[in-house]
Amino acid sequence: MGSRLRADRLKDGDPEKAVEADVTRSYERITLAPVVIVVASTADEMDRYLDAARRQAEYLMAIQSTAMAVQNLLLAAHSAGLAGCWMCAPLFCASVVRTVLELPADWQPQAIVTLGIPASKGKPHVRRPLMDVVRYLEEE
Repeated sequence: MGSRLRADRLKDGDPEKAVEADVTRSYERITLAPVVIVVASTADEMDRYLDAARRQAEYLMAIQSTAMAVQNLLLAAHSAGLAGCWMCAPLFCASVVRTVLELPADWQPQAIVTLGIPASKGKPHVRRPLMDVVRYLEEE
C-alpha cells in the first residue's frame, strides 16, 4: 500500500519529503494499531438486475450498507472506551489489498479500521447548534 501511495503522490507532483512523511505516517498508523480490521463488500448475495440503473442502485446499497456497518463498529468501540480510525486507503489500491490478504476476487476492500486504547482524550467536542446543520422548509 505504501508503494502505491508513494507512486500516486509522486505522479501528482507532490514534494518527495511530504510524500515520504505521509507514507511513514500511514504505515505506522496501521502497523502500530493493536487491532486492524479490513472491511470489504461483495455483491455475492445482492439482487441481480438486467438494467444498468438498478444494478448501480444495488451496488450503491452495498457500499452504503458497508459504510453503516463500519459506523456501527466505531460506535460500539467508542462505547467500550476504545479509539478507532476509519482509513479509506484500500479504495486506492484494492488489488494490492486483495492480493496480500488473499481475498476472494469479488470482495472489494473498502476500508481499514484501526482500534486501540486512546492515546489521549483528544480535542473537546463542540456540538454545533441544530440550526447550523438542519434546514427546514417553510410551509406556504
